[in-house]
Amino acid sequence: MNIVVNEELKAYIEPLTPDEHDALERSILAEGCRDALVLWGDVLVDGHNRYGICQKHGLPFQTVQNPRFQSMEDVHLWMIDQHLGRRSVSDFLRGVLALRKREIMAERKARAATATETAEATPAADMPEAATALPAPDPLNSREAIAKAARLSSSQVVMIEKIQKQAAPELVAAVKSGTISINAAAAVATLPAEEQVAAAVAGKDELKQAAKRVRELNKRKPREEAPSEDKATAEPAAGAEANTDELYTLRIRVAELTEENTELRRQVAQLQAALPADSTPF
Repeated sequence: MNIVVNEELKAYIEPLTPDEHDALERSILAEGCRDALVLWGDVLVDGHNRYGICQKHGLPFQTVQNPRFQSMEDVHLWMIDQHLGRRSVSDFLRGVLALRKREIMAERKARAATATETAEATPAADMPEAATALPAPDPLNSREAIAKAARLSSSQVVMIEKIQKQAAPELVAAVKSGTISINAAAAVATLPAEEQVAAAVAGKDELKQAAKRVRELNKRKPREEAPSEDKATAEPAAGAEANTDELYTLRIRVAELTEENTELRRQVAQLQAALPADSTPF
């Protein structure tokens, strides 16, 4: 059987960690490759790790075709949906995948609008027959819809967007590895790039301290005075950009407070559970 490994597809989803790969290898050696590899023609779509392990040890495996793939975009959407449903995928990666799906669907919507305009101007007899494609994916036209698809809160989606827009690659790597939480990474991402890199290189403790410094600074930061009429009229573009930055900052702060409130509730619940059943307050 000729199976083609497309490196772009192989790298489209974050690779397994060494520990996860070792666990998968032990499972396949003990129980065999239970899940079939998914192909698009000869191209391997799902099961790159299983395929590599089976090749390494000369183990048999099954394959299955998905005949509804019509384009690489269909393949990407299918891969995203598969990984969004897997429990082993981290919160950060689920958020990234859901945002990536939104981008693909927005591009499809734009192309569909163009195609509709073209169809209206083209005689029906000249139109090609439509191919059988994958069903249209669920729309992700709001942050709430993205959060639901990724099984996250809306505040977490805000923070992941912030990290994607502003975080240095070293900080992103720290989030992916679990060295720093999404909440803390979103705070550190507001720092200059060189400070983010320095904190990430220094390790977990320094990242935590950097996040703490940002949060304390935001708490102490006085409310800026309203701009004068001259400045407001002279620099409308700068004002609009500042408003966008302020909105992001407010969203991040709301997200942080939400996370802190959730953690406090969890601690209270743990304390209540630890109390003896007959410890009734007087």
